[in-house]
Amino acid sequence: MKKFFVKSLGCKTNQIEGQIIAENLKEHGFEQVKNSKVANFFILNSCTVTSSADSEVKYLLNKAKRDNPNATTVLVGCIVSAQKELVKEWADVLLDNSEKLKISDYLEEKIAEHAEKNTENIFENVFLKNPTSSRVSIKIQEGCNNSCAYCIIPRARGKSRSNRTENIIEEINHLVSLGKEEVILTGIHIGLWGLEWGKKLEDLLIEIEKTDIKRYRLGSLYVNELDDNLLEFLAKSEKFCPHFHLSLQSMCNKTLQNMKRKYTVQEELDKISKLHKLFPNAFLGADIIVGFPMETSVDFEETIENIKKARLSKLHVFPYSKRKGTVAAVMEGQVPESEKKVRARKLIKVSDELLNEFLERNIGLELNFIFDDKINKFGMQKGVSENYIEIFSKENYAPSKIHKIRLEREMLGN
Repeated sequence: MKKFFVKSLGCKTNQIEGQIIAENLKEHGFEQVKNSKVANFFILNSCTVTSSADSEVKYLLNKAKRDNPNATTVLVGCIVSAQKELVKEWADVLLDNSEKLKISDYLEEKIAEHAEKNTENIFENVFLKNPTSSRVSIKIQEGCNNSCAYCIIPRARGKSRSNRTENIIEEINHLVSLGKEEVILTGIHIGLWGLEWGKKLEDLLIEIEKTDIKRYRLGSLYVNELDDNLLEFLAKSEKFCPHFHLSLQSMCNKTLQNMKRKYTVQEELDKISKLHKLFPNAFLGADIIVGFPMETSVDFEETIENIKKARLSKLHVFPYSKRKGTVAAVMEGQVPESEKKVRARKLIKVSDELLNEFLERNIGLELNFIFDDKINKFGMQKGVSENYIEIFSKENYAPSKIHKIRLEREMLGN
């Protein structure tokens, strides 16, 4: 009765938490299986960032019941935290984002009733003791204080709260003892780290610099969180990976205002220009939503023009998805789905062009790569450079270690 299967949907934070769930259960005598049809517990670690994510959750739970009627379905995570009334009949056990990290307590009791907990202002300091990845993500922050018009995550994750510096340093030191050489600092909104104590992200990075980790990179940040002190600190660092992922969402002032974002296009362009000057070989990725309510074709073209002007390296393009319970869901000027798809395809083409230009600038440079321990179906290992270039090689590189390699064109792609 202790076999479990776990599937995590959504963001990197959720993926980390899914691994923590599995580790927690195994530490308490549960057996993880790879086939959900033989599991006693089917655990779905949910995402609720879009309505399509909700539909996927419902589909997967129904399929799990069809495939394995005797299994206990366990729905955990964001959709439970944000929409518990909606999903209360979807699964046998519901656990919110704070409860899921102590999942063994609930499964041991097999669907026992449990009192709701007021843990919104608590950061649950739980981390993976034996991560399998070569480059390890560590969660430093939870929740978000913003109220963007399209987003339900603050309802799902609660207000921002930070893990304490000593806990993060302890986790990094543990990873170093396992032979890991890169960590990725992640969370729901890491730019808010330390806010409750009057600290800034830079304060944490100062302490991380003192550890023996060889390199670290940052998760997604807002442009208005990249102040001069932080950028100057990072520019001097020998451990920081020159890789920025910017949560832009649009490069049109009208659309940014409708989204309730707290910066302007000029601020975006000024900050990105500064990044180019301080980090000339940095990878600059960005999230962009297309087809937001009231975004006209002219607004969309303005975003494209500014993206090209900014010389970003790659875009993560998301067609706007109406999310019930958000301001944007009831806005006028909803863009037809067909038009969203057209705009998304056009922007993905722009992204491909930007990425090719970035890669061309790096051909012939010596870069530092860390390789996975897995071999893909083509018999190749994937390596990732400090500036986030992926290569594939048939050489047998030691995983988790840094290897200096001259980048050749034929290394790109698999």
